[in-house]
Amino acid sequence: MSTILITGASSGYGRETARHFHAAGWDVIATMRRPEPGILPTERLRLLPLEVTDPASIAACVAAAGPIDVLVNNAGVGLGGAFEAAPLGEIRRIFDTNTFGVMAMIQAVLPQMRERGSGVVVNVTSSATLAAFPFAAPYTASKTAIEGLSEALVPELAPFGLRIKLVEPGLGVTTRFAQNSAFDFATQVPPAYATHATEVFGHRPTATTSEADVAEAVWRAVNDSTGQLRFPAGADALALWEQRSW
Repeated sequence: MSTILITGASSGYGRETARHFHAAGWDVIATMRRPEPGILPTERLRLLPLEVTDPASIAACVAAAGPIDVLVNNAGVGLGGAFEAAPLGEIRRIFDTNTFGVMAMIQAVLPQMRERGSGVVVNVTSSATLAAFPFAAPYTASKTAIEGLSEALVPELAPFGLRIKLVEPGLGVTTRFAQNSAFDFATQVPPAYATHATEVFGHRPTATTSEADVAEAVWRAVNDSTGQLRFPAGADALALWEQRSW
């Protein structure tokens, strides 16, 4: 029996991924800031509290989890608006979760995976890393950093039998992520940008990336044996991936 630990599993992609692996017979550890009993099955599934920006919380969670075969770094927050108006404090908050939180989680599980000689880390980033998207610069930067980290870790960890994978959801999302993102059009888009921003957001992708799309992409990434690094999730992400490849 394999065990998967998923961060940010209270809703959206994380919760659906937990359900997907649970239905496939895996032992699942679903983590979230404040565990909510009843949102997921209880057999072969544990809820653990986790704040990925808090070292003590990470240490306690990993200790309570026990052996972890797969880590899915799914927890993330967004930030939209004109870069010129983005408060540096908000940018640091985005990086604390999306970048440093991911790094901290990987460092926390690597020793046990390396000692066993097996393990998979799946980092959920964004198709914003595949094509430039205005008014999402800090968010894109935080996710692009993880793409670079993952690329470098592939050859660094391969001698120990460890695998690193990237799942890139499309920009047209159907989860609570967009609502939880720090974006206030009125205050974070200066008047000089207003016309341009209205045009950009008027042509945003329709919601074509579902929770199931991402869960299935994580499943394929975990079970991949070809060495593929990137797994686009959703029709819009796949279209961007194909354009980039071309």
